[in-house]
Amino acid sequence: MTGTLVAKSNPIFAANRAVGRIELAVKASSGVTRRARVHEEGSLRVRCPNTTSAEMEAVILNTAGGVAGGDKLDLGIAVGEGARLVVTTAAAEKIYRALGPAATIDVTLDVAPGAALAWLPQETILFDRARLSRTIEVGLAADARLMLAEAIVFGRSGMGETVEEGALADRWRVRRDGKLIYAETVRLDGAIAARLAHAAVARGGIAIATVLIVPGDDATVASIRALEDRFVGEVGASAWNGIAGVRLCAADGAALRHDLMHVMTAVRGSLPRIWTN
Repeated sequence: MTGTLVAKSNPIFAANRAVGRIELAVKASSGVTRRARVHEEGSLRVRCPNTTSAEMEAVILNTAGGVAGGDKLDLGIAVGEGARLVVTTAAAEKIYRALGPAATIDVTLDVAPGAALAWLPQETILFDRARLSRTIEVGLAADARLMLAEAIVFGRSGMGETVEEGALADRWRVRRDGKLIYAETVRLDGAIAARLAHAAVARGGIAIATVLIVPGDDATVASIRALEDRFVGEVGASAWNGIAGVRLCAADGAALRHDLMHVMTAVRGSLPRIWTN
C-alpha cells in the first residue's frame, strides 16, 4: 500500500491534521480603525499590536509551526466602511512534505466602501514533495483600495534544500462591485524543479511573487520601474483597467525578499514593522 493510501485510510493520521480558522472584522471609528469581531479556532491566532491608529496592523500566527499534508486553514478578513487594515504574518509559512492529501489554505477578503486593505504576508516556503492548494477570493466595493502581495519560495537554498517534486495549485479571484476584474490560476505539479528551469517559467529561479494594486495606474508602475537599478532579480510591472500588477522572480528567497520590500515601499511608503525586525 502506498503512503498516500495509508494516509487517507489511517484515522490517527486524519485526527492529527491541523485545522485553523480566523475571522477578523475591523471598523472605522473617529478616524481610528478598531477590531469589530475576532474569531480564532484551532492553530491560527491573530494579534493587533497597534489598536489606536488610522491603519490597524494585524499579525497572523500559526501555532502548528507549519503546514503539513491534510492540514486546512481558513482566513476571513472583513474591512468595514472607511477602515484601513494591513495584514501580515509573524513568520514565513512553511509547507512540509505531504504523505497524502494536499494542504489547503482558503483566504477570503472583503473590503467595504472607502476602505483599504494591504494583504502582505511573509513568504510561503514549499519543501520538497509538498502539496498545497490555495484559493484567494477578494470582494471590493467600487471605491475600495487593495494591495495584495504573495511570495512563494521553492526550498531553502541557504540550507541546501531543493524542491524536485511537489504540487501547487494557487487560484486568485478579485471582484470589484461584484464584477470579476482579475482571475489567475497557477498550477505546478510533478517535476517542479525541471519546470522552473524552463526559460518561459522561471529560468532557474526558485522564488516568485505577485503584487496587485487596486486602483493602480501608469504612475504606480512608473514608481516601481524607477527602482530598476536596485533590483537583484527580475521585476516587471504593468497597468490595465485600473489595476497595477507586478511580477517578481529571483534566484533565491533572500533576493526575492529584497526586491519585494522595495516594491511594497514604493507603493505604500512603509512596510509592516515585522518585515523589518
